[in-house]
Amino acid sequence: MSIPHLFRCPISLDLFRDPVTLCTGQTYDRSSIEKWLAAGNLTCPVTMQKLHDPTFVPNHTLRHLISQWLQIGDHHHHQQQQIDPGNITTIDSFSALKHTLQSQESTIQTKLQIVQKILAVLRESPPSNSFLHQLGFLPLLLEQLFGKAEAKFPQDYIKFVEEALSCVDKLLSVGQLESLNMLNEESKMESFIVLFQHGTSLVKKNLCHLVEVISSSQETKSLCSELGKHKKLLHEIIFLISHNPEASDAGIKALSALCSSESNCKNLVQEGAIKALISYISNAERREKKLAAIAMARIEQLLSVESAKEELINHPNGIYALVKMIFRVSDHEGSENAMNSLMIICSESLQAREEAICSGILTQLLLLLQSQCSNRTKTKARMLLKLLRSKWAEEQNHHHG
Repeated sequence: MSIPHLFRCPISLDLFRDPVTLCTGQTYDRSSIEKWLAAGNLTCPVTMQKLHDPTFVPNHTLRHLISQWLQIGDHHHHQQQQIDPGNITTIDSFSALKHTLQSQESTIQTKLQIVQKILAVLRESPPSNSFLHQLGFLPLLLEQLFGKAEAKFPQDYIKFVEEALSCVDKLLSVGQLESLNMLNEESKMESFIVLFQHGTSLVKKNLCHLVEVISSSQETKSLCSELGKHKKLLHEIIFLISHNPEASDAGIKALSALCSSESNCKNLVQEGAIKALISYISNAERREKKLAAIAMARIEQLLSVESAKEELINHPNGIYALVKMIFRVSDHEGSENAMNSLMIICSESLQAREEAICSGILTQLLLLLQSQCSNRTKTKARMLLKLLRSKWAEEQNHHHG
């Protein structure tokens, strides 16, 4: 439901909230034309005619048409859905909600009710997303969430944070990602981290999703590297992967997204990413296949950091977990990354080769060669076998020599 041309203010290009008409017959949004006149302009912005009379009158007809149009959009949707969240979809009531949300006087209970109303509308109808965007709800909600995080976390506040984050999530699916750059401010980033530290699993999941969105978009590229500088945040995400079963999948996606910036990789390794990733793939059969494969790919990527290799070799379960990933019976997702990782480690470390052989790597590779996997994967398996065989021969010669 894109906004009809006639319903947009020619100055702000937004949906009219309070349309007023000048003596030239042109209609503008009240706040836009007030700013124009206050700046000392004595012309009509569209026609550029001189204004012999600078007063304007409310355009009730247009306002009425717009509120009908919004209700039709909603009604059309309700006919498919048969749900009516108490018809609150007029511009007036949303401007009022916005005002209440911004007000210093509003209690957290009031804010919670407003956010639940907005969420109900967002769940109802995609068109309302664009119109809530027009009213500037995304930056407003971000400001409410990260403007100042509470030190105490009463029940209502947590609930408010959960619902507000769900609204943000839905609004971001329409765009306007640059609003997230507000997190570049030190104090807002602090609030983000405080919410991550003290939030419920749902809050943590939603914040992980924000990290994912930030890392995947051009508009917020530099913010992604900024996130990676905050050790506390990385620590929280990594802790989530190892210690919070219901949010560990969200943690993997966030960690994976952060790896898109090279500077973040070093910091992630320092904060213990390798250990967390190994514990995640060690339970691979309980994971969504795709996510286990993503985790495996991140291990391979992080091995470009020198200290990551030691972490992996010294992990009591590390090599074994990688070997198990080579041949996961029905799918070969992640097996190339597992073999690449083992190539990196085994070509440098005798200890790693011995552990890999004790963990049954030869059987895994032979099974893979007889399976229905791609030729590329089979080539990898042959290379790894060859590496192990030549290294083994070298060692034998060395002993006999």
